[in-house]
Amino acid sequence: MSSEDRSSSPVLDPWAPFLDAAADALRAAAEAFSLRVPVGELRAQLRAQDGPDGAIAFPSHRLAQGARRPPNELATALAAGVRPDPWIRAAVASGAYVNFQVEPERFAATVLDTVFARGARYGEGAPTPERVCVEHTSANPTGPFHIGRVRNAIIGDTLARARRAAGRAVTTQYYVDDMGRQAAMITWIWSKPRAEWPEPIRQAVEGEEVPGEKPDRHRGRPYPAISAYLKDHEDARNEVAALVREIELGHPPAAHRELTQAILTGMLASLARLKISFDEFVWESDFLRDGSVERVLERLHAAPHAVREANGAWAIDATGYGLPKESNHVVFQRADGTSLYVSRDVAYHLAKFARFADVVDVLGQDHQLHARTLPALLAEIGEARRPAFVIYQDITVPEGGRMSTRGGSAVWLDQLLDEAVERARREVVARREDLATEDIERIAESVATGAIRYHVVRVAPEKPVVFRWEEALSFEGRSGPFLQYSYARASSVLRKGEADQGPYPYEAARLSDPEERALLRVIAGLPSAVEYAARSAHVQAIAGYAHDVADQFNRFYHALPVLKSGAERPSRVALVAATRQTLGNALELLGIDRLETM
Repeated sequence: MSSEDRSSSPVLDPWAPFLDAAADALRAAAEAFSLRVPVGELRAQLRAQDGPDGAIAFPSHRLAQGARRPPNELATALAAGVRPDPWIRAAVASGAYVNFQVEPERFAATVLDTVFARGARYGEGAPTPERVCVEHTSANPTGPFHIGRVRNAIIGDTLARARRAAGRAVTTQYYVDDMGRQAAMITWIWSKPRAEWPEPIRQAVEGEEVPGEKPDRHRGRPYPAISAYLKDHEDARNEVAALVREIELGHPPAAHRELTQAILTGMLASLARLKISFDEFVWESDFLRDGSVERVLERLHAAPHAVREANGAWAIDATGYGLPKESNHVVFQRADGTSLYVSRDVAYHLAKFARFADVVDVLGQDHQLHARTLPALLAEIGEARRPAFVIYQDITVPEGGRMSTRGGSAVWLDQLLDEAVERARREVVARREDLATEDIERIAESVATGAIRYHVVRVAPEKPVVFRWEEALSFEGRSGPFLQYSYARASSVLRKGEADQGPYPYEAARLSDPEERALLRVIAGLPSAVEYAARSAHVQAIAGYAHDVADQFNRFYHALPVLKSGAERPSRVALVAATRQTLGNALELLGIDRLETM
């Protein structure tokens, strides 16, 4: 592609024309050594790197194998053979790498023009026909969310946002488990008049209820006490087991679906405060009603490693699937003919495979065995497709350890949110006594929810999160409030400069300070950060990128004047505007509110 073609082509990623130019230069240089390599193959190996000259690095190792030359020697020869190009200032060998230095003025212009042209869509990739399902959260409807489970929702929602931004057609699903023992336990207790509740359960509830409280808290309040009671009372366990069978046979009590829906409504209201919602709700019982589970059971009966138990139950001998020895025997149908969660989950995944090219399940580490068992059952029925799993570790609080709803040792999400709002309110008032009450409340809510989302998503899923208030609500460092404060700072500069709206005229030659160039390079990284997070499911990369933008913007802000910079003012205002747009887009990907003032 010629330099003129690169100038006229629509750009989604500011780095793209420079990478194209480097790939063209490499191909021409390689041909001098009779190395004919497709330009696309060279392009795929190029990587934009941070550095004072905006280097693009090319590792020569693979090419050196074909040329039968030492990588260092070939890199030196290739760099010497690179011809001048309007997009590339120079090529320098560094060990086995060829480092291309971009033309700084053209780079500045390309970055700013791309950001301003794309606006709120900057960072997004080209649309693809790929249909993606991201199933996340799917917590049992037995009571309020505790903060351990909310990590699932935050990871899943951020992944869905990243994949949408990368051009995929994403549908988010919540799988409602209305068939299991946990849901039956709730129906069992609420189907009885309060006077007939077992005394330990009634005592655990009385005095705790609050008029008008959310339905998940109200209806789910007895759950820990029910769980404890069933351990020591066989008659009650038998009643719950009979109820489970009736639900599966399609004869649930009239209140069963209503109770499940009420609790779910309260749970979703909590997630809505975190800007988390779902496109579809898939009810487990629907797969029984439409015959899907029966068809799965028939296929499993005919599976190569199906085993009929002496008591009449059915199982799969999963010895050859690498499961833990104690879990090699996977029961998929009880002796009484009822199905188990894993067989119903097979039906659910077959339904997903029929609609989506890519299926992702976000699961807690306590579901790791299920993530290994499900593929084994899919293989047994001859299904070639598999879901991708994102497995995350627990959230703990320093003083409380791991949380459990069943054990009653949970910190509820609503409690966490309310306390976060109160702490954020104190911070906002301390900084801005001039704000009206309604503004304080609005900002405190946004700061609190942003703090929680960022504090959770910034950590790689495979690592545990220890929730610490002093880190989550810090206005400095790696935190949601720091990002929001940086966005508000950029907004303030533009307001004071009467530049809330574009156009933003600039002279690329005036953006020559190292802090300006560093900020331009960070801004240019949003499209690749989005694509990487979408492809790898490493959603923490978006959190890290957003921090890099905010951090470099503050370095620029403290190092250089903007509104009092004379001839540089228009160009620096344009750079601030591009920063605000980029940071705002990253905040949207993270589900964090953009605040114009704090």
